[in-house]
Amino acid sequence: MVQSRMIIVGQGLGTTQKSELLKIMEANQSPPRKCSRRDRNHEKDPSSNSTEVMKQEIWSEFPGDLFETVVARLPVAAMFRFRTVCRKWYSMLGSDSFSQHYSEVPRGLPWFYTTTHENARNNVAMYDPSLKKWHHPSVPLARAKIIIPVASAGGLVCLLDIIHSNFLICNPLTQSLKEIPCRSVQAWSGVSVGMVMNRGTSNEGYRVMWLGNDGNYEVYDSMKNTWSCSGTFPPSIKLPLRSRPIAVGSTLYFMCAEPEGVLSYDVSTGIWRQIVIPLPLHLSDHTLAEFQGKVMLVGLLRKNAATCVCIWELQKMTLLWKEVDRMPNIWCLEFYGKHMKMTCLGNSGLLMLSLKARRMNRLVTYNLLNKEWHKVPDCMHPRNRKRQLISCGTAFGPCPSALA
Repeated sequence: MVQSRMIIVGQGLGTTQKSELLKIMEANQSPPRKCSRRDRNHEKDPSSNSTEVMKQEIWSEFPGDLFETVVARLPVAAMFRFRTVCRKWYSMLGSDSFSQHYSEVPRGLPWFYTTTHENARNNVAMYDPSLKKWHHPSVPLARAKIIIPVASAGGLVCLLDIIHSNFLICNPLTQSLKEIPCRSVQAWSGVSVGMVMNRGTSNEGYRVMWLGNDGNYEVYDSMKNTWSCSGTFPPSIKLPLRSRPIAVGSTLYFMCAEPEGVLSYDVSTGIWRQIVIPLPLHLSDHTLAEFQGKVMLVGLLRKNAATCVCIWELQKMTLLWKEVDRMPNIWCLEFYGKHMKMTCLGNSGLLMLSLKARRMNRLVTYNLLNKEWHKVPDCMHPRNRKRQLISCGTAFGPCPSALA
């Protein structure tokens, strides 16, 4: 019976096919199954072989220039992990050749360097607006109990030590920190601080200016490592200047209240200039901003119970403020009837605004180029997942080669 079945099955097959079929049946084996796509890919992929390793003699000959070119195009967040691999990679980030490669790559949005002061500790949090993600580096903040970011330029952030009334310069990307010499004039009252780069690059150094509420001011030159004062404050301006200054080239711009307008100081020439410009009506919590060399104004527009964030641009011909955008109405409805307070944490190209009221704390960004508003996700501490309340901050352009 078995043989008859074999004959029936074998009918219609060629001689070769019959012999193969008989061999399989005699060995009591099942026909070979078809390999799945996953198995075929596993056989083709050389990386699936656990014994396959990167040969050091090959990769050690990888051109250094090409390696720096590749690293310069990595996402900014990858730099944090890159610098911890080995000393050679860490030192490469500060080399002149890597700085040249890095400068040739177009950069995206600036980051925000912010701090919280809980339990008398300086907690640093940096926000990447491209990925909408917070980073929490461990920056060594010396002996101070309270340090706040007050200015930035060329990838560097200027920090003010409240307790000791000293300034520190930090590169948040490489986490390097430098304390600059003490000021010759100790002004213990509130100060306005601005920072500019010499000739637009950190290789030529930078300058930091502080202006006290009493009119005293000094400028620190990193190339000379000294503080100096090259003039006197205009007596016609009433102090204090409460708005954070902005930088356009070598010129710092301050907002003054009496008379209303803009006050500029060129740190390279030591010349003050005053422009009297009336503010828009119903404006409060206003501050200056900078965009592509233009002086901007951002503030809360209050009328009756309604509150809205508005953006203005200073017109060079008429010397008047022209409204260019305002926050979407659906967002402003959330502020209706509330006593809102606004703080600008970054005022260069991309704004970060802190909007606070009773039982409300919002962070939003505004892109001056695209005129886009975005809500910032909560800043959560990586260890205990506790929400961090941002107290102050500044915008900066990440640059691993910027030297303090």
